[in-house]
Amino acid sequence: MNPVIGPVRCGLGTAPLGSSLEGPLWWGPQDHVVAVDTVLAAIDAGAAFIDTAPFYGWGRAERIVGEALRQIPSHAPILTKCGTIRRDDGTFVEDTSPAAVRADVLASRERLGVARIDVVQIHDPDPQTPIERAWEALMDLVEEGVVGAAGLSNHDAGLMDRAIAVGPVTVVQHQYSLLHRDPETDGTAAWCVQHDVPFLAWSPLASGFLTDGFDLGALHPTDLRRNLRWATTAAERPRRVRALLADVAERQDTTTSHVALSWLIARGAHPIVGARTPDEARQAMRPALDLTAEDFVPTT
Repeated sequence: MNPVIGPVRCGLGTAPLGSSLEGPLWWGPQDHVVAVDTVLAAIDAGAAFIDTAPFYGWGRAERIVGEALRQIPSHAPILTKCGTIRRDDGTFVEDTSPAAVRADVLASRERLGVARIDVVQIHDPDPQTPIERAWEALMDLVEEGVVGAAGLSNHDAGLMDRAIAVGPVTVVQHQYSLLHRDPETDGTAAWCVQHDVPFLAWSPLASGFLTDGFDLGALHPTDLRRNLRWATTAAERPRRVRALLADVAERQDTTTSHVALSWLIARGAHPIVGARTPDEARQAMRPALDLTAEDFVPTT
């Protein structure tokens, strides 16, 4: 069992809680008080971790998490990220140079209001900075006690090999769901098994497409989910997968999202669930289903 993340179960993802018209991610309106209560509900329901990032509303999600933490004596491990830097014109760039990593992490620590961040992950690869330099910068922050451990987000197996040669990789995260199964074939899931590193699955419900009652037409006209490939080129496959999930959910007397999350947990992945209300958070943190062989949805 990983000493930071613990047993395989769901964690809370805060990208939707950081939704902001000012960018960079817009999921529609998100009430601030409801967002704080969602974090508290997830922790109370036994979330394995809280995953956030400066990129989520350019600090909004981290401030929400920090506000929640100030209301409770103890909490689940807090994971944030570094390396995606906002430019003055509102665009962003990947910069994992040592100076940028340090500045990013210290700013996150202030927004979260903690003395030490449990885990900091490099958000995305930076083609201009060797992973070894970025990893050395994170290892320095670990040694200083600013960070508890370090992880990687959206890095391929080759980059993960190079990082772990410098220092420990505590967590890895990639997109993984019934509609996005690349980790099964691109080597990232196998790498985590080989190195005994927890695999965190972001967008485990395909940005809502695998939840009950999801209605693309009801989304805000500028909601980012309207541009996802599930909504365009792969429309038939989502319908087929959702129908299969609904069949399993009916037999199990539960929801399609519960089945989809349990499917990931059965494969050893920790789903990062982007709940937006306290009830959604509590529902996401339910114990995984004991799925039988016939409950598993086919790969195609």
